[in-house]
Amino acid sequence: MADGASLAIPSTAAPASGSLKRFARRRSTIALIMTLPLIAVIGGLVVWPAGYAIHLATLNRRMTSFIGLGNFEILLESETFRMVIFQSVFFAITAVILKAAIGFWLAHMLHHIPANGQRKWRGMLLVPWVIPPALSTLGWWWMFEPTYSSINWLLNVFAIPSVPWLGEPWWARISVIIVNVWYGAPFFMIMYLAALKSVPEQLYEAAAIDGATSWQRLRYVTLPMMRNIISITVLFSLIVTFANYDIVRVLTNGGPRDLTHVFASYAFQVGILAGNIPRGAAVSLFMFPILAVIAFFVLRGVNRRNREEA
Repeated sequence: MADGASLAIPSTAAPASGSLKRFARRRSTIALIMTLPLIAVIGGLVVWPAGYAIHLATLNRRMTSFIGLGNFEILLESETFRMVIFQSVFFAITAVILKAAIGFWLAHMLHHIPANGQRKWRGMLLVPWVIPPALSTLGWWWMFEPTYSSINWLLNVFAIPSVPWLGEPWWARISVIIVNVWYGAPFFMIMYLAALKSVPEQLYEAAAIDGATSWQRLRYVTLPMMRNIISITVLFSLIVTFANYDIVRVLTNGGPRDLTHVFASYAFQVGILAGNIPRGAAVSLFMFPILAVIAFFVLRGVNRRNREEA
């Protein structure tokens, strides 16, 4: 009987294992079928336009002959385009750092407000992010415009000279950054607030028992627990900020003297307004290597931390 029982075990286990494999294969097939519409949308709206932009960037202005990297060489020789690269990098890095800092501060303040009051403040602070950026930027343009500037009027009340917000290059750059920070900081706030709520209270209690100060709890408990969400949020905001178009187009239109253009607005000016679509496509493609390098290091750091935690 013992030998018979031992012989019966493989005969029952093998079919069960085979059925599980078939079930796993069937579920993966179903999952692939269900994701096909999303893959088609991504291919139609992202992959195909990106491939076509690469193709356009290798053509001459009339799009009749292949010139290889000629458009990129012409752009790199242009002093205006080199200034666009500097402005885009300066604008994106400065704006993202300010948005992250202000968003974290707002999230930290909201986290310590009772639930009822927190909902009210959270709703009010999200208003800048909800308003369409072109509409809100038009309001900022009225506040910056020299003739109707309410900001300069307030400065004059306190005997401070008027500021040429949109007339001088650096003031214009600062104006663009201010509007972008005003619009984007609520996104960081809501993401960081959700991350703060996921930090276990037991960690703060243990740190308080050990005599940690508020700054030490922030440095050794809050920030380490939020590292991944901070990295992903910064990466996402960098991508969106580099591709920003509405704010620059409405507020300064690239001026004065093309010194506030970013990649998106300059690509529109060169490709659409000037009628050189291949060169405009080449301008837009300059964002890709910069963002690819940033994304590589950010995502590698996130994966490394996930492996360490696992």
